[in-house]
Amino acid sequence: MTSTSPSALTLRTNLADYPVTLAMKDGRVKSDLVTLDYCGPSPAHNGFKSMVRENKFDAGELAIVTYLQAKAYGKPYVLLPAPISGRFQHHCAGFNIDFGRLNPKDIEGKRVGVRSYAQTTGLWIRGILRHEYGVDLDKVTWMTLIDGHLAEYQDPPNCVRLPAGSSIPDMMMKGELTAALLGEDMPKDERARTLVPNAKDAAKAWFAREGVVPINHMFVVHQDVSRKHPQVVREIYRMVAQSRALTEGGAPVVFPPLGLEANRKGLQLAIDWALDQKIIPRRLQVDELFDDVTGSLG
Repeated sequence: MTSTSPSALTLRTNLADYPVTLAMKDGRVKSDLVTLDYCGPSPAHNGFKSMVRENKFDAGELAIVTYLQAKAYGKPYVLLPAPISGRFQHHCAGFNIDFGRLNPKDIEGKRVGVRSYAQTTGLWIRGILRHEYGVDLDKVTWMTLIDGHLAEYQDPPNCVRLPAGSSIPDMMMKGELTAALLGEDMPKDERARTLVPNAKDAAKAWFAREGVVPINHMFVVHQDVSRKHPQVVREIYRMVAQSRALTEGGAPVVFPPLGLEANRKGLQLAIDWALDQKIIPRRLQVDELFDDVTGSLG
């Protein structure tokens, strides 16, 4: 974090090129109070570990699960009520129909792949499998490729690390894994099917009942920025909101809203499911994710 004058800051920022952030990244949305130095890696999630372990960035996006863990373990970041990405998750668990049709509960006692147990997509689809389809998550062996972003965190005992270089999609298609939690990495293969039956319709029905679009990433700032420069944090929120408003073709129809109260139910659900899945060590309160500055935004 550098300052050229009392009112101008440059913040090291990790933010990807999403449709809703493009106007910030290409300079259409700018500020006289703050310059966001987009120095993070591509893809942005490769910067999450250094953010929470080394304070490498002053601001930027963070997966909501990573942020919940960061808060639980006392890391110096505060949340803005500004989702950067989010989507329905029912389609994110798959299997190869060549090895037999699967219902969600059929994965109990089986090996299921996921890039990281603490991955946000994994949180959401596991919660759906547990709460919508009665899957006992403790009876599944979760085969993972990488550790979590927080050094203090350890995976539950029913997680097993795959050999380095393994491809979870390939292993699923070969039947070496019964199923996999893959998100957008689902193989474009007619044999790949969603574990949740009629996943798109199931997601619509769930949204009609719950009114929540699962959050993937949200904007965060280092607590020192918020404490010393609250006007800059308010300005960043304005920039995020303005950039979203300038999204080509309009903001996505299926997308988490802006604002604390508008996201309270979704954040509470993420907390509840993270605790249930042994991803965070204690129950958090939604309001403690924010400070006096960020909690008043929107």
